[in-house]
Amino acid sequence: MTPEPTTELTAPQEQELLARWTSTLLAARSGRRGPDPLPYGRNLLSRWNEPQRRYHTAQHLRAVLDRIDELADQGGEGGELELVRLAAWFHDAVYRPDRSENEERSAALAEKALTEAGLTPHEVTEVARLVRLTTTHDPAPGDLNGETLCDADLAILAAAPDTYRGYTSAVREEYAFVPDDAFREGRAAVLRQLLALPRLFRTPYGAAAWEERARANMERELAELTGPGSTP
Repeated sequence: MTPEPTTELTAPQEQELLARWTSTLLAARSGRRGPDPLPYGRNLLSRWNEPQRRYHTAQHLRAVLDRIDELADQGGEGGELELVRLAAWFHDAVYRPDRSENEERSAALAEKALTEAGLTPHEVTEVARLVRLTTTHDPAPGDLNGETLCDADLAILAAAPDTYRGYTSAVREEYAFVPDDAFREGRAAVLRQLLALPRLFRTPYGAAAWEERARANMERELAELTGPGSTP
């Protein structure tokens, strides 16, 4: 699996992302008329490039989209793949580390923007549902759309050890306002919650390719957080 970078996008990468957005929205509209997709994509990219972000950046968006493509290519998972890709664009579109309602606000943004952009009520509702699902990353059995999005979003957990450390460092930077003890306690709770799931990855390909390495990374991080000198 390709490591997920945490640096800013280059100009060509931004143009490529905007082209992917336009292609995805037009495909989701299935030939129906609607407004120009590009202003919506630019607005979303501006959100993903906000200065408070260190991990939840446009590079993370790009990586999630790549993992969705990987799941579709390698495992055939998907359901309504264009809606899954749209949900990836919106899933952290509203992101403030000091707030707990980011997913709900991101879903509300998706509902407003995609209704304006020409999607049907079913399509808008499904994208918003998928965005909200990233609160728990626990899709119901048989939820192909949810399984694909959640697996793609969690794929960073299965990165090579050095890349995983870069991810955890970037997350810590986003929460720089939180004292060390409180951060370790909160982060350890998140890791325990995820490790308690019967499976982190629900698609056949994700389970086979990513599960073992992700659990090893998380268990190692949890041991570092809770070992000697730590207080969770």
